[in-house]
Amino acid sequence: MDIASIGGIIVAILGILTGMMIEGGNLAQITQPTAALIVLGGTIGAVMLQFPFHIFLAALKKIANIFFSNSASGERILTQLVQFANKARKSGIVSLDQDLATISDPYLKQALMLAIDGTEPNEVRKIMQLELENKTEMEEKIPQVFEAAGGYSPTVGIIGAVLGLIQVMQHLDNITEVGRGIAVAFVATIYGVALANLIFLPAAGKLKIRHREEQMVKEMMLEGVISILEGMNPRMMETKLRTYLPEAKPGENIAEATA
Repeated sequence: MDIASIGGIIVAILGILTGMMIEGGNLAQITQPTAALIVLGGTIGAVMLQFPFHIFLAALKKIANIFFSNSASGERILTQLVQFANKARKSGIVSLDQDLATISDPYLKQALMLAIDGTEPNEVRKIMQLELENKTEMEEKIPQVFEAAGGYSPTVGIIGAVLGLIQVMQHLDNITEVGRGIAVAFVATIYGVALANLIFLPAAGKLKIRHREEQMVKEMMLEGVISILEGMNPRMMETKLRTYLPEAKPGENIAEATA
């Protein structure tokens, strides 16, 4: 669980609500389901118009990545690669064929299959880099969905405010109702600006970071398989691959522990 993401939203919302209440406001003033419906519905519709539906669905599936980090996967894969290197050094790279079933990541599995089949290191690198580039092109569109939502929601909020003002103009004979209606109308603007700056745009930034972390792990996988194919010493390979991890963890050398 990413404490920064969850804590950031809580701090932002509490800060805004606390400031509002200190000034004499109350939660009921900004609780307007109609305004929320206009802003969310209009924003989602605009985003769906801009992006193909499969990209929109892919963005929805990535929402969990904003709040949950898979930072342990890099260390786990590094350990697995070092184990493969030790085994390949003792029994040959063909012996890793029986370990393919234990690999859950499709990218690592495909790279190792190419290596076991006797593909030259340069060819393995070309093939897997091409696949990584194609996947990266798709993954880079995911944050763009949230960036687009962050651009549309304030404008849709203004639309909601204008619609509310139109309704207010129909009751100009009652000044009390006019004042209350104007206050309600501007809630849509608050929703639009808040969603853009507290949710959508920060989420896009976090997903960019997540994507780069995943890309670094994929690059580590490829470099690890190439190193195994070239017969590199497992301890040297571990040192080299650890540079791909965001946080190097001191401790027992994996290569020596699994040798």
